[in-house]
Amino acid sequence: MELLTNPSLWAALAMLTVMEIVLGIDNIIFVSILAGKLPANQQASARRLGLLGAMLTRIGLLFSLSWIMSLTEPFFTVPVWEHAVSGRDLILIFGGLFLIYKSVKEIHERTEGSEHEQKTGGKSGFAATIVQIMMLDIVFSLDSVITAVGMVNNLTVMVLAIVVSVGIMMAAATPVSNFITRHPSMKMLALSFLLLIGVVLVGEGIGQHIAKGYIYFAMAFSFGVEMLNIRSRIKADKRSGQE
Repeated sequence: MELLTNPSLWAALAMLTVMEIVLGIDNIIFVSILAGKLPANQQASARRLGLLGAMLTRIGLLFSLSWIMSLTEPFFTVPVWEHAVSGRDLILIFGGLFLIYKSVKEIHERTEGSEHEQKTGGKSGFAATIVQIMMLDIVFSLDSVITAVGMVNNLTVMVLAIVVSVGIMMAAATPVSNFITRHPSMKMLALSFLLLIGVVLVGEGIGQHIAKGYIYFAMAFSFGVEMLNIRSRIKADKRSGQE
């Protein structure tokens, strides 16, 4: 009942929901690309189940607050980096490396064409895709969960923010996936975004902080340029069709 009558909790809910959505943009891109490797009749189910599983994973992390906060405690120190490595850092490093691997692999398949795709197996398994979505979501959501714990001292508000944001992401996943499928150049740009995010995660893990604002600005600028390119190509196709 306190949530219904306390304006500050409503403000916290709105703030956390927006934060989860903004930080979930890379998650939507990753889900769309992974699900796109499945047969057409399984893609929508994979997106829904993957994001639903991701939501349950995030909520599970919230209910393990003491464990989450212990992840920030140093495990060991690497003299070369002069950085105390924590459990959070290890998760970011391995998650970033996996994201780099997946992005480079997808880019390689795109540049090599269908012949390479046939040699490497082409389609992915449904269960494997769901597992990959859930595992990468832990990496994507780890910092946002830790931030949420520091911002709001109300578990109900944090859980509601996750449920609302994942619901919005589930609604957006299909249009985003269709858009990426219709425009192959946009898929290459999305893979480049994921590669960049993977590098940022590894950098964060070894103590090299990179301001997220710069990353999001670069992504937004590149997206804007690509949208202009798409619009230009559409106009060129219309002109050639009229001739």
